[in-house]
Amino acid sequence: MWSMPLTLIAGTFRVVGASPDGDSVRFYPHNSQAFRRAGITVKANRAGGVQLRLDAIDALETHYTPPHGREWHQRAEFGRGAGDALLHELGFTEVTRDARGTVTAATPTQTDGYILTRFADKYGRAVAMAFAGAPPAGQTDGAAVFLDVDGLHRSVNHRLLAAGWVYPTFYSKLYVDLRADLAATTTAVRAAASGLWKLDATTSGFTVTSRAQLTDDLVILPKLFRRLAEYLTLDETGGVDLAGFADFLAAGDDRLFTVPAGHATALDTLVRVRTDPASGQEKVTLTVPPEDIVFLEA
Repeated sequence: MWSMPLTLIAGTFRVVGASPDGDSVRFYPHNSQAFRRAGITVKANRAGGVQLRLDAIDALETHYTPPHGREWHQRAEFGRGAGDALLHELGFTEVTRDARGTVTAATPTQTDGYILTRFADKYGRAVAMAFAGAPPAGQTDGAAVFLDVDGLHRSVNHRLLAAGWVYPTFYSKLYVDLRADLAATTTAVRAAASGLWKLDATTSGFTVTSRAQLTDDLVILPKLFRRLAEYLTLDETGGVDLAGFADFLAAGDDRLFTVPAGHATALDTLVRVRTDPASGQEKVTLTVPPEDIVFLEA
């Protein structure tokens, strides 16, 4: 899928009272009808604020609650760190959070910015490339914009990926040329062992010795972490037996295709669960680099 127009929506980013993380933040369009006019169905709060899902990236979880379970998180160094980096990129210089991660104060209280978007996900979040400041000359609020690679590099999405704060996580509606550049960026930042890549265990494989290790130490692809949290939540004993994890994944609906082969499959076929001879524990390995996976948009 090659680039088609995205809708430019100008507005402000506001964070007080919210819990922004490294790939999601609240955005308030200047024009209250902006999303409606673009044909995008979003869920907005009383003041018109819309939650964004930053396209193509996935930050370590700071607060993830599986169905019927308690809240889980990933290593704070990169989870909370990505959230701080996002707010810095958007122009917030001082941010205070409470113990649960909710922003209680910020300087300034809001910053100007704009997004490029064309759809919302099933949760009513606008899937977007986000930018700080004013749009480039000649691009106006509500305009149809073709985003090229140079423009992509100005996005907060790309900046966070290039700095090693987030993982690439691509979905089928992301344009091919943009995805290819983001994949190349991932390859480079991994080779440099920048940011989270210096500790990433997603494709090298990992064992889970305790739930605390999973939440506080391991650095792995957030989607894989979420599936592990969902699986472990089913065990009321608090254990970490992963013998049934492969079957759990197979019962899920994470449909995808791999690139460049274009092989259509599901997540369970790309995750290997094998007994580690050294420890006797189950070792989990994603057998394909995350930038070579494209999930189907639900």
